[in-house]
Amino acid sequence: MAQKPSIPKGTRDFSPAEMAKRNYIFNTIRDVFRLYGYEAIETPAMENLSTLMGKYGEEGDKLLFKILNSGDFLRGADKALIESGDCARLASQLCEKGLRYDLTVPFARYVVQHRGELQFPFKRYQMQPVWRADRPQKGRYREFYQCDADVIGSDSLLNEVDLLQMIDEVFRRLGVRIAIKLNNRKVLAGIAELIGAPDKLIDITVAIDKIDKIGIEKVNEELAERGLSAESIAALEPILKISGTVAERLAALEQLLAPSEIGRKGVEELKEVTEATLALGLDAELDLDVSLARGLNYYTGTIIEVKAKDVEIGSITGGGRYDNLTGVFGLPGVSGVGISFGADRIYDVLNALNLYPADAKAGPKVLFLNLGQKEAAESMRQVKKLRQAGISAVVYPDASKMKKQMAYANDMAVPFVAIIGESELADGKVSVKNMVSGEQQTVAADQLVEALAK
Repeated sequence: MAQKPSIPKGTRDFSPAEMAKRNYIFNTIRDVFRLYGYEAIETPAMENLSTLMGKYGEEGDKLLFKILNSGDFLRGADKALIESGDCARLASQLCEKGLRYDLTVPFARYVVQHRGELQFPFKRYQMQPVWRADRPQKGRYREFYQCDADVIGSDSLLNEVDLLQMIDEVFRRLGVRIAIKLNNRKVLAGIAELIGAPDKLIDITVAIDKIDKIGIEKVNEELAERGLSAESIAALEPILKISGTVAERLAALEQLLAPSEIGRKGVEELKEVTEATLALGLDAELDLDVSLARGLNYYTGTIIEVKAKDVEIGSITGGGRYDNLTGVFGLPGVSGVGISFGADRIYDVLNALNLYPADAKAGPKVLFLNLGQKEAAESMRQVKKLRQAGISAVVYPDASKMKKQMAYANDMAVPFVAIIGESELADGKVSVKNMVSGEQQTVAADQLVEALAK
């Protein structure tokens, strides 16, 4: 007996109805990207591991899907490593390529590789799947789509303001209430200096980025395991608990980080971004979160994270400023900033809140019944006219019993059924049944497009 087929954990199939909903999300985001002047690119699903490794931090590197070399991949491998089970070192000998972890690092590689063809500042968007060897759970998948927008080649904080406006516009169109959380990597660097642990910035950011998931006590335990002293941990905790309005928290940080040059710079950038954003107006809630770190090593300035207010799920959008990412590919001094919409989590949010419009569905608008050879031929002529007018229409392919054809229309949730029988064919008319209301009317064949357009 054949084994029942399955798909890998952390991946999903999507039916036509589900794809119609997903395409509504993709189209909404794409329309906003274009509205804000971003242009589309695509990059390969797999990159050289040398491109990917070392860009996402220690934990990110562990989550890279690595691809075995083609052919005899064991040829040339160190047998001692095979016998010892040293997977990390062995992987570097067996694998030259990996599936992309995100779209930002491939974008940086693209910019360096094609720099002679680009005009800076370069604004691009990219909507493609990424892969992470993570433990599957609610809202966390091994294969998922990201919808990225980045501008590279400009230091201006106007870019951050523009991206925040774009986030607000996307979720306004989708009908999702959101909170946008902001922080700045320079603020975190200043805090690390303040608590006497400037060399532990990466350890601090990796740990405190989990504060919403594991709580402050577990974060403190992890910080101790990463080598922070009890004094540094004690000094950090009250900073992470700074409260009040955004302005009050900025004022508290400004006073607190006065001794740190990099910390002061981070506060200045946060003030400029928040004040300019609020002056333009925002439907979303704008929040300052000192514990927000986003555990990706390439961020150097503004950090952005978006949470849905009405659904318990992880971040649905994130991003930030990166000054050094292209430098590792041989193009130093080019600053960039970008955001990434998590399409799969947004899909889960819209499902939970039932926020899809009525026309976000699959299938044709009109199904013509097949009542015979001559009738089907006329139906095909009418279908062509409807399609030319932008109305989705099909003819049932087989001259089956009418009951079977109507049942198919019901199952497919087709809004209208068109009938051209012997009498309609003779009179040059079409009978149209509204499958929702049950009403039926007969219209002249040359008026069918106008009738259905209404």
